[in-house]
Amino acid sequence: MSDSIPLFEIPWDQRDVANAVDSITRGSYWANGPYVEAFEAGLEEYLGVEHAVTVSSGTTALVAALTAHGVGEGDEVIVPSFTFIATANAVRQTGARPVFADIQRAAYGLDPDAVADAISDDTAAIVPIHPYGAACEIDALTDLAADADIPLIEDAAEAFGADYEGKLLGTFGESAALSFCQNKILPTGEGGAVVTDDDGIARRVKRYRSHGRASDEYFQSVDSGEYVGVGTNVRMSDLVASIGCAQLEKVEANITGRRRAAEQLSTGLAGVSGVEPHTTAGRGRHVFQLYTVTLGADIDRSVVIDTLTEREIASKVYWEPAAHQTEAYSEENSESASLPVTEDVAGRVLSLPIHPELRSAEVDRIVAGVSAGIERGRSTAPRLEARDARPK
Repeated sequence: MSDSIPLFEIPWDQRDVANAVDSITRGSYWANGPYVEAFEAGLEEYLGVEHAVTVSSGTTALVAALTAHGVGEGDEVIVPSFTFIATANAVRQTGARPVFADIQRAAYGLDPDAVADAISDDTAAIVPIHPYGAACEIDALTDLAADADIPLIEDAAEAFGADYEGKLLGTFGESAALSFCQNKILPTGEGGAVVTDDDGIARRVKRYRSHGRASDEYFQSVDSGEYVGVGTNVRMSDLVASIGCAQLEKVEANITGRRRAAEQLSTGLAGVSGVEPHTTAGRGRHVFQLYTVTLGADIDRSVVIDTLTEREIASKVYWEPAAHQTEAYSEENSESASLPVTEDVAGRVLSLPIHPELRSAEVDRIVAGVSAGIERGRSTAPRLEARDARPK
């Protein structure tokens, strides 16, 4: 058995296997079927929303939600740059232009003041994310969007089960996009969903995911169906949904396991100078889709990464470069306002292993590896003078 510690492990059991076998051996309804309906109903019950419409990924959920809200050519959508590139890409795929706004140091979510400054006559939506499994300042952003009469679409890909003051994330905006990718809180391999209380939004998402078809009953109907709009095929298969149903049954236990592991990591790192774990900043339940720390400005992150790698401990940077600094977006945003907090944070964050079954001995190894890496990395501080000048 390998002694390496991976960044994550998927928590599966025999229920996942049994559901998958049941879906496959039924011999029909692989493209859509009873598990899709059951998974959507389970999501609706868990989140307390009227509609959960499953799709093929978190990215397609964002595209479908934006499209359902009428976002398209000539529109602007305010997004963070400190996010997985899918948030910006989804906007571009609708024909709209992503407008990047800076983040707050508390929880690393969109800064409401920066968003307010970015609103223009062409702003068609605001898309905040909840970084790493903790709430951004969603209440202020919701109020800001409502005052400006602009739809707020939550990118809740990392935050299934997280809340803000008892209210689950993904239920603040007019709609939200969920992701069930393999490293998410509720994993199905790939998959996503749009959740909303708006009947019209849900209806348009259902049409979009099935080539603009008015009814989902394509395989059960005797005719070709009625097509009332332009869409694509981004349905979730019954097989994927069967795993989702099994994962949903144990999602609270898995969140409890993640929070336990995160608490142990944070306790171990509390005595290590130069490392600060990401927190909720008092905003509710953190589900730790990622366990991320911010290193001191005087520490060479690459040395910490190398130290962990030498000890067979995985780590990963989420996210540098920030979206506005990538080749895909840097040219069109070269004249945009600078994003100093985003750029500083992106240069100092590091995600460490986290999953519900992380063992205490593994936590100890991770803490020891980070501590050793920081000790080594701090010795390179003289060549990091430019980073020391960043905002604190």
